[in-house]
Amino acid sequence: MTGPLDIRTARRRYITVCVLFWLPLGLTIAPLILLFTARGMAMAAIAGFFAAHSLTAAALELPTGGLSDVLGRRAVLAAAGLLNLAALTLVGLGTAPWLLGLGMALMGAGRALSSGPAEAWYVDTVQAHSGPGTELRTGLARGGSATSAALATGTLLGGALPWLLGLGPDLGARLGEATSELVLPLSVPTLLGAAVEIAFVLYVLTALREPPRPAATLRGVLRGIPATVVSGLHLGGRDALVRRVLLSAGAAGSALAVIELLTPVRAAALTGASESGVVLFAALACAGFICAGIGSHLAPLTARLAGSGERAVMVSLGASASGLLLLGATAAFTGVGSMVLAAIGYGLVYLGLGAAGPSENDLLHHRVSSSGRATALSVQSLALQLVAALTGLIIGVLPSGPLPWLLGGTVLLAGALLWFHRSETTPRLRRQRLSHTPCRPPRAPLAPTPISNMPISSVWTNNPKAAQTRG
Repeated sequence: MTGPLDIRTARRRYITVCVLFWLPLGLTIAPLILLFTARGMAMAAIAGFFAAHSLTAAALELPTGGLSDVLGRRAVLAAAGLLNLAALTLVGLGTAPWLLGLGMALMGAGRALSSGPAEAWYVDTVQAHSGPGTELRTGLARGGSATSAALATGTLLGGALPWLLGLGPDLGARLGEATSELVLPLSVPTLLGAAVEIAFVLYVLTALREPPRPAATLRGVLRGIPATVVSGLHLGGRDALVRRVLLSAGAAGSALAVIELLTPVRAAALTGASESGVVLFAALACAGFICAGIGSHLAPLTARLAGSGERAVMVSLGASASGLLLLGATAAFTGVGSMVLAAIGYGLVYLGLGAAGPSENDLLHHRVSSSGRATALSVQSLALQLVAALTGLIIGVLPSGPLPWLLGGTVLLAGALLWFHRSETTPRLRRQRLSHTPCRPPRAPLAPTPISNMPISSVWTNNPKAAQTRG
């Protein structure tokens, strides 16, 4: 590597990585549960598959968070792509429960590996080119928009491909016969996603340039995992702003759990049949991703209008909470008016979450150093997943109706209010306060426990890990 990439090139490559990584996962959203059903799996087994995914991702989130700091962003991203390639192949072709469960667990491992390296690579590259004070929100917003667009496109394509294959005369049946029932119309989107993963791995290996890192040994990496986990957990305790970012991620996880668990049931109830409900859910999911992409694209404008990144997060999460509360208020009604209001609320949830993400991560990246960036993003992702899992368990015992929706909306509103006391002071009042307050040096970025202060035998000697959030 002769020098850091310029900002536009780094942004373009970051956006491409976001698209290539999330498009295959988007292809699986609509057909996945139906594919498991077509393979003869009971709902209890399907729930077990998703539990394998979630628990694997949560268990590996922090241990793998430091790998990209040690081994490099490119190597870890390529490993995530290879894991997803294996996972999608197993899910697309597997017929035995253990194969499908293994595929979902591998997908969870790929999710854990991917939650940070791409964003950390982009931030590192931009700061190497223009300095640590460079504006990051625009590039992060473009990446968020690209992720949402890839998920929306994948969802539509994944829902349409099996339907299109069924239009031809016995095309789906002939496909199954030719492959001894290994390839079904419902498995075609998953296998197409596996092909895209190959392109993702090749692009990562060729396009994401980064400076060489000291050679890392497997023994040194494994010894550093406990220290990395502990330092990641300490990040929120050492800085109030980082703590707010992590708590906001948990609130967003609660909202997403409510949306993803309750929307399919509500869609089926509106259409009167599970098959048509799946089609409606695919359309709603696509619309949600589009709204999230629009919100992410508008994040820089939101921050300018709000006056600061902190106020932008508060406004965005507040808008998202209002959408979830609107969904709760209309849950008991089936009229056309309530359906319109519910659709508006659904769009607001994703629009607000999309707008909040880039501002939250911009604040986070300016509070942590490069050596702790990936770990911070892994902690953020872990907070989202753990609160989402807890919310899902609570929803399971709550009666159907408005209450579960209102629970998610209340949690998200609390996440927005976390930013109120930090955002309540206007820029003009801040200047007035500063005029009466002695100047203090800026706070140094946080990082995990410095390697120089730790015994060589107990740390990631060669690669301290940097973490990135998702998305």
